[in-house]
Amino acid sequence: MKHRSALVALGAVSLLTLTACSGGTGGADAAAEGETYEWDMTITVSDSSSWYHGAEVFAEQLDELSGGRMQLSIYANEQLSGGDPAAGVEQLMNGDKTFSYNSTIIYSGIDPRFGAINAPFLYDSYEQADAAIEAGGLDAYTELAAEHGVQLLGFGESGFRQVTTSSTPIEGPEDLAGLKIRVPGSSLFLDIFTELDADPITMNFSEVFTSLQNGTIDGQENPYDVIYSNGLTEVQDHLSIWNYVYDPLMLGMNQAVFDGLSAEDQEIVLEAAAAANEAQIAENREREEVQLEEMRGEMTVTELSEQQTESFRESMEPIYSEYESIWTPDLLDAVRPE
Repeated sequence: MKHRSALVALGAVSLLTLTACSGGTGGADAAAEGETYEWDMTITVSDSSSWYHGAEVFAEQLDELSGGRMQLSIYANEQLSGGDPAAGVEQLMNGDKTFSYNSTIIYSGIDPRFGAINAPFLYDSYEQADAAIEAGGLDAYTELAAEHGVQLLGFGESGFRQVTTSSTPIEGPEDLAGLKIRVPGSSLFLDIFTELDADPITMNFSEVFTSLQNGTIDGQENPYDVIYSNGLTEVQDHLSIWNYVYDPLMLGMNQAVFDGLSAEDQEIVLEAAAAANEAQIAENREREEVQLEEMRGEMTVTELSEQQTESFRESMEPIYSEYESIWTPDLLDAVRPE
């Protein structure tokens, strides 16, 4: 696995109303220099994940850059939304909380356009994904997020998604036939696995371990860090590496709260976010080799050849035919590699 520091770009900042904000949603008084803030942030997975590490860096940077005026409480496993990531994103949009790290996949359950960057087999490498995001992907997603009341503070990263199963390795499309595979609550992922003749099932991630343990589902798909840090190796025997979807994380802030900050405080948030995203991505990529090596000791690991991957890629042509108009040509062009 290749590693390099992530290129973190930030979209244009909207400077609208200046209203003081504290306690997560903000108040109505005019913002003043020196205002203090107590904010909440959620992540979908556990506190042993790279996501949590990024959130911790964000909290530390906010505290340091603001001289202690900005305090951030971090909640793992979507504690503020009962384990439901989609409800968590809605909380961010309506101002019930201020920040979150959520996958674009979760956003796509609210607006399917967010799924463009999750198109199957879109990127071959992290370098290719980085280049596409820097060249226009981040700007396009910043505009899209703003439509939903979210200030995008850059991308973190969950990574390339793999598939695990309890009974058989996945080496070709035929191996997925009839398997009950947990997928996130996104029509794109339901359609991908239906196209592969699997039986996709949606459920909150908080329910996945128990469902794998008791045999309610046969497998699931996620990046290495999510698989490893949530102990799924304990309830799955096979890991197949196919890198079929790149999964970035949106560091989102409620737009109204961001707009209510002074220009100086907005800059503090942007600077802290850039540091957090860079640290989270670096941590995620550094962990992968170690995690994969440890998983090899606990599971049967199958790395698909280019020929095997190509058979999956060809099977995804109907997905592109169906979703290109949903993603919109402009958004898909913005995330496509050059």
